[in-house]
Amino acid sequence: MPTKPRTKPPHERREDLMNAAERLFLDQGVASTTIEQITAGAGVAKGSFYLHFSSKEDVVGGLRQRFVATLLDTINAAVERRADGDWSGKLAAWATACGRGYAASARLHEIVFHDVPPPSLDGLADNILIDDLTRLLADGDQQEAWTIADARFTAVFLFNALHGVGLDAAQTGRLDVIEPRIVEHCFRLVGLPAPGESAADESGA
Repeated sequence: MPTKPRTKPPHERREDLMNAAERLFLDQGVASTTIEQITAGAGVAKGSFYLHFSSKEDVVGGLRQRFVATLLDTINAAVERRADGDWSGKLAAWATACGRGYAASARLHEIVFHDVPPPSLDGLADNILIDDLTRLLADGDQQEAWTIADARFTAVFLFNALHGVGLDAAQTGRLDVIEPRIVEHCFRLVGLPAPGESAADESGA
């Protein structure tokens, strides 16, 4: 029989610490959480914490990166369910999944981006979500699904709008009401008619 490993691989141990910290931060906030509570929640010795993180703030930084990566995975899964060539469907899926992601994780977002702010505001103009949306917009433009002058500018503009609308929806509880409006505004931004509206309707013909 193969010998069962006595310890987890480092990346799993790091995830355990982040998971424990996330639960505690959501329950009692960052300021009230101690490193001892995090290590106890992860089932590791306190010294093990410093093999992966230098401080609680460092854990928050890890959670911040994981938040964005998880949201991107969710968005990509939604977009990939659309058929090849369905560019309006892909854009609608991207925008809807983004809005839903922010609304569903608003409390965690508040903790990792506001309770312990990132060192700069660069992420509002440069992050993996904007990179992904830029690629989608550029590919759609190349396939003549829409026409935009600057894919990256449009992506930054659209991402920040979705970011704000999703978080606002979490506070009002009206995401289901505003989702169609999110898609409509995204379509208009790239020159597409709103869902259910033909190009002739939009032009007034």
